[in-house]
Amino acid sequence: MPGIGTWLGRVKEGAAALGERRAQAVARRDTEAAAERLRAAEARRARPRNPDPGLMVPWGVRVAAEAGWRFLVLAAALWVVMRVIGSVRLVVLAFAASLLITALLEPTVSRLHRAGLSRGLATAFTAICGFLVLGLVGWFVVWQVLDNVGNLSGRLQEGIEELKRWLLESPFHVTEQQINDVAESLSNAIGTSTSEITSTGLQGVTVLVEVLTGMLLAMFSTLFLLYDGKRIWQWTLKLVPAGARPDVADAGPPAWQTLTAYVRGTLIVAFIDALFIGLGIYFLGVPLAVPIGVVIFLASFVPLVGAVASGALAVVVALVTQGVFTALMALLVVLVVQQIEGHVLQPFILGRAVRVHPLAVVLSVATGGVVAGIGGAVVAVPLVAVANTVVGHLRAHAGDEDEAVEPAPPAAGAAPADGPAAPGQDPG
Repeated sequence: MPGIGTWLGRVKEGAAALGERRAQAVARRDTEAAAERLRAAEARRARPRNPDPGLMVPWGVRVAAEAGWRFLVLAAALWVVMRVIGSVRLVVLAFAASLLITALLEPTVSRLHRAGLSRGLATAFTAICGFLVLGLVGWFVVWQVLDNVGNLSGRLQEGIEELKRWLLESPFHVTEQQINDVAESLSNAIGTSTSEITSTGLQGVTVLVEVLTGMLLAMFSTLFLLYDGKRIWQWTLKLVPAGARPDVADAGPPAWQTLTAYVRGTLIVAFIDALFIGLGIYFLGVPLAVPIGVVIFLASFVPLVGAVASGALAVVVALVTQGVFTALMALLVVLVVQQIEGHVLQPFILGRAVRVHPLAVVLSVATGGVVAGIGGAVVAVPLVAVANTVVGHLRAHAGDEDEAVEPAPPAAGAAPADGPAAPGQDPG
């Protein structure tokens, strides 16, 4: 049966080929599965098990956080400084006043010293002359007030009666009964506030003692600053870290020049304001023109606010003593002088030595007044002007250093050395 044998052989050969193909398919499937498991294992090994949380935070949030904690540190430091200043406000204000007076008198001391006088003698002569002038001005103001107080009282009564008649005849429809009611209310308020007035008087005595103490402290500080200012500055530099000491030392002369220019310019502007406003109200017949001029001179050291307040004082005195028309003329004089000050005197006299924006002036005066009263309002603007000069000088100096040590640009394809690229920056 050769046919049957041949057929069985073919069946066996087909079964063997089928088993071989099946074995090859299983082996290929096992190889692919093993390769897939190997790739998955390598991917798991390549992926970090615990990624850095900082890298998971968006770049903008990281920048905001860095700026935020630095801002909190600065705010805390500023709060501590303000608390310390509030605790020793009298000492700080006295020293600030001595700095302003020193900036005004120091050029005279230097000239006398170059002329051949010793430093101590030049300091003593300048300080005595300066304090003598201040004392004479104060005595003159008090003398004028006391000499004219009787006349002013009579004129005040006449002015009140004239103001009352004007209100009755004005189109505001004010009746005499309403005016009498207001006067009675004021009288009752004054009568029921006797204890408060007494308490205020006692507080006034305390304030007077503090003012005298501050004046004496300012005088002694001014003497020492005039005589030994350079050595005091050198000692102050030792408190600065050694790395920042050269920059602070370089910023000192520009800051002192700014302070000197501010004091001189403000003194000249205040004198011109007081002179012309005082002459204007004098020719209008307003009483106490000279004391009002001195008040305008002193108030002009508080920028913007002082000029407005002192001008309002002149207008009120003119209204009460001379009537509405004279008050309007006094207001016109004040407005003209202040416009000349703002558009001519300030830019011409101060120039570019004191570059402070008017908004910064208003905010600094308000902050100084809240922290330390009138004295704080006086020293706030020169402090801001000096700080602006110092910051600008340090920024310019830091810019020069950055240009001097600017690194070479990285080669093409090189990764940045300081972390991932910022938004908008080519990562290379």
